[in-house]
Amino acid sequence: MHFLSPLLESYLADHSQEEPKLLQELTRETHLKVIQPRMLTGHFQGRVLSLLSKLINPVNILEIGTYTGYSALCLAEGLQKDGQLHTIDVNAELAQIQRTFFDRSDYGSQIIQHVGNALDIIPKLDITFDLIFIDAEKKQYDNFLEAVLPKTKSGSVILSDNVLWSGKVVEPLDPKDVTTKVLLDYNKKLSEHPLLETVLLPIRDGLTLSRVK
Repeated sequence: MHFLSPLLESYLADHSQEEPKLLQELTRETHLKVIQPRMLTGHFQGRVLSLLSKLINPVNILEIGTYTGYSALCLAEGLQKDGQLHTIDVNAELAQIQRTFFDRSDYGSQIIQHVGNALDIIPKLDITFDLIFIDAEKKQYDNFLEAVLPKTKSGSVILSDNVLWSGKVVEPLDPKDVTTKVLLDYNKKLSEHPLLETVLLPIRDGLTLSRVK
């Protein structure tokens, strides 16, 4: 589902910060070499992530779901000079393309890759995160949230991607559609969670901002 017309989407991109050339190259590389390139964050949402990170100016960022590294590079733009971004993905085959573009950026030494199940890796990270971006297996969103909350402090921001799920969250629910049901429950949990202040934004496929109280 397109929430805005292609014309309006183009207008938004044209009147937002220009996409960095390295990210333009990563987009082309992803479309040439990786399946499901539509999973790429893209220009407009990438600039949103970049600006949010710059406003937060985090020391530590956690990303769950690296894909080819586009969103990690956007989020890294706001890191403090001594900061680190930890990014986790289950697909080891993508690690090389991620590393290539990370090292070509200004933040290569600050980006730490983890390959494996995020639910196994997160408890082992003895770090408090200022900014967390959840963009991996949707059926695990609630488990990801529960795993990251102990790694936050008051003021930490948790971003959750794809929470509108192509508009399926407002359509009659197919009893067989487990993913949409999970996201419906997740969105409700975020909006009612006693430890979080939440706003859901209709950016691309839905982006939720949750601030830890």
